[in-house]
Amino acid sequence: MPANRCPNPSCEYFNRALPNNAKVCPWCSTPVGNVVSPTPQPPIQPQPSQQPPSQQPPVQYQRPATDQPNYQVPQQAPVDYSTVYQPRVSYPPTPPVYTPPPQRAPVLKLIHSTGREFNLVGEGGYIGRRSQSPGIAPPEIDLTGIPSEGIVSRRHARVDWDWSQNSYMIVDMSTNGIYLNNTSLTPGMQYRLLNGDSLRFGQDNLVNFTVYIV
Repeated sequence: MPANRCPNPSCEYFNRALPNNAKVCPWCSTPVGNVVSPTPQPPIQPQPSQQPPSQQPPVQYQRPATDQPNYQVPQQAPVDYSTVYQPRVSYPPTPPVYTPPPQRAPVLKLIHSTGREFNLVGEGGYIGRRSQSPGIAPPEIDLTGIPSEGIVSRRHARVDWDWSQNSYMIVDMSTNGIYLNNTSLTPGMQYRLLNGDSLRFGQDNLVNFTVYIV
């Protein structure tokens, strides 16, 4: 007796052998028969006034074990996620560059006979008395206000730190003169100032200082 087959072309079990006792297709519920090549029928379009027929849920059908193909999942090669690093070249450590601190000249102090102290700011400048005229910068060591200040010129002397001599150098630029340890200085010539020197402005011994280099 021929096997029953599903005559529905749109069914998954179309024209496939079904159990002999099956009266309807287990998937689309279509009555089965011995159909080999049925003529496909165009689907019937429902009219606007008609309601589409309700479809029944398909009946799940378990395939026989003999119908299932013997399919094996191909084995994939394992993926290597390790990262290949290029070997690095070692370099000898670079020694730090030593930068010596900037050199600073010592501080020049002039102690007046009254005990008043005058300091030189920087490595050089003028010793004198402040001018009353506007626009003229005061000297770096301003002796304005000391007794007998009239003996002191506006630019009485110039002092500068000499790195080659490692000492402060003084140049007489005055009218009344300068005496270093009771020795008159030649105007325009440089003389070394040493710690403890006696410095006098004018020949009357009215303006006296003691030199300190610290």
